[in-house]
Amino acid sequence: MAAAAPAAPVASQAQAVLRGRLCDPAFVHSRLRSSPDTNYSKLKYLVSSSVSEACNNSVLLLGPRGCGKGAVLDMVLEDLKEEHPDAISVIRLNGMLHSDDNCATKGKQRLLYSLLDAMQSLTSQAVVIGMSCRLDADQLLEKRVRSRFSHRKLLFVPSSLDDIQRLMEHLLMLDKGSCLPTNYVTEYNSMLTSIFSNKKFKGILDSLTDTDATTSNILRFLFRVVSYMDMESGLLSMECFTNALSSMQRQPKMDSLQDLSILELYILVCMNRLEDKEQKSYNFNTIIKEYKSIQDAYKTSDKYATTVCFRAFEHLLDRELITFADSKGRNVALEYRPVKLLISSRELAQSLKLNTTCPAVLQKLLDRERYM
Repeated sequence: MAAAAPAAPVASQAQAVLRGRLCDPAFVHSRLRSSPDTNYSKLKYLVSSSVSEACNNSVLLLGPRGCGKGAVLDMVLEDLKEEHPDAISVIRLNGMLHSDDNCATKGKQRLLYSLLDAMQSLTSQAVVIGMSCRLDADQLLEKRVRSRFSHRKLLFVPSSLDDIQRLMEHLLMLDKGSCLPTNYVTEYNSMLTSIFSNKKFKGILDSLTDTDATTSNILRFLFRVVSYMDMESGLLSMECFTNALSSMQRQPKMDSLQDLSILELYILVCMNRLEDKEQKSYNFNTIIKEYKSIQDAYKTSDKYATTVCFRAFEHLLDRELITFADSKGRNVALEYRPVKLLISSRELAQSLKLNTTCPAVLQKLLDRERYM
């Protein structure tokens, strides 16, 4: 214990460095400055050439939410204001705040028309940069506005898993030239490299990006990872990443799934199989037919009467793990009303693995459907 004590201040210092990186947008996106093919370089060239050549321009930044459009624009404006401190003024306009154009989708689009029309004269100089998560944003422009728009577009695509891993390496790997001890930095980076090459880490990355692959979500995840750092050794372990993922995943449904009976798990697996077969509509009777077909095929001992199955079915409805597919037919008997699952196949598979009493045949059935 005495030998580990000196590492605590180093660990705290490293943790502070990593947290500072994660909270600094300039550092997070600094890799974009190094490549001439990035949208950062293209946008900076467009704006800087407009300033140096005293010409007007307009461009649209298009891509899904969270892919870095705003961050790239802020970086470009920050860099150019340093290079041309007296030549650039930034005016941020919002269709919701500065006119009644409602994000440039109404008929007359007076705000956009006035801006682009003023740019046609030789006395004004401006660069209009628009951002939208709709790839067809230029088609929403009114005809007179579109005729004055330069039709330049920069497309931002969602990050791939390799891009996300490179971003994580950029944010978490420590520099040997930093104020931290060289031996510690070498050991820390070596540990992190082995984690990144581990198959278990690939699974964590898949689970993380399955629902939200935006940069902001990655930063929230890494901030939790750093918070789980072992303060005695000052190192990040695979457990840090696992705990961070568990803390970010939604738990209420998983907690509800843990207390289910074997029969209720059978019903959920049967419903999942029916949905995998792309059966558009199914009810309790359809589920029972699927359940009986499993019993006949695998000769299991988990056989229950229809009345017992119906009580389990009602219990799943009460827990809101399943629900009725529509609000029609409220006067129809429950066993004839169409239903649907409220959990994903991933959540169901995870609950089966965590349930120690779950029959092996259920996991086998679910895995077969997931990978067919």
